[in-house]
Amino acid sequence: MAVFLSILSSSFLTLLLVAASSSPSASACERCVNQGKAAYSPSLSQLPAGGAGGGGGGGGGSCGYGAMAMELNGGFLAAGGPRQHRGGLGCGRCFQMRCRNADVCSNAGVRVVLTDFHRSNRTDFLLGGPAFVALAKPGMAHSLKKLGALPVEYTSHCYCQNSCDYKDKNLSILVEEQSKRPNNLAIKFLYQGGQTDILAVDVAQVGSSDWRFMSRVYGPIWSIDRAPNGPLQFRAVVTGGYDGKWVWADREVLPPTGGPARCTTPAPASPTWRGKAA
Repeated sequence: MAVFLSILSSSFLTLLLVAASSSPSASACERCVNQGKAAYSPSLSQLPAGGAGGGGGGGGGSCGYGAMAMELNGGFLAAGGPRQHRGGLGCGRCFQMRCRNADVCSNAGVRVVLTDFHRSNRTDFLLGGPAFVALAKPGMAHSLKKLGALPVEYTSHCYCQNSCDYKDKNLSILVEEQSKRPNNLAIKFLYQGGQTDILAVDVAQVGSSDWRFMSRVYGPIWSIDRAPNGPLQFRAVVTGGYDGKWVWADREVLPPTGGPARCTTPAPASPTWRGKAA
């Protein structure tokens, strides 16, 4: 069983969005609209499980979210092609899209979170059932499925109003089951709000300045084979498309473990996260 820890307060979510907070003009956001194609995948279990990362499985996909994928974005999930997946950097990214057939498509569209990779050069996205149905006007989902690959427009890596909004969820860490504490540690980031990328992650014992870098395994998963002992704190370099920024917790994030991994209830008060230019 994995250890699940909620680690970020709303102040850090604001910090993650700092690069996007310059309020781009409407015309700038319009330039972010991309044209592509999306197709229906009959079930999440049939979204390609291996992908470029060779991991995942079932509906969890190559990004490695596993069963947690269904808890992201209300189950509105997608597999992305190479441009969207970006070798794993696109994992957890949100895309707002709508199809362009006025007879059957809803004008509102749907926001999906990318949890998988697919290699087809004929479509940009494969959508799970809930997401695909949400593209349609009421009562038109069956007709939409008959159309095959749909022309869609979507916003992607610009800084418009298409960032992930997980509402009551803080950015969280899931300690992977394959971790072998105290030295081997693998973590996964969940609920990454905003249009940001995590480019580097360091870990240190609480109160120590001996920061040790973690390596990206794939997408949201990071690991280290020489993790410090005791309670741990983390820092990360995040970027919103411009300069990177270090952010870090000022107190314990991950408690020491002396036995098998177990689920823990997040503390009521999240640690304060601070930042500076990388």
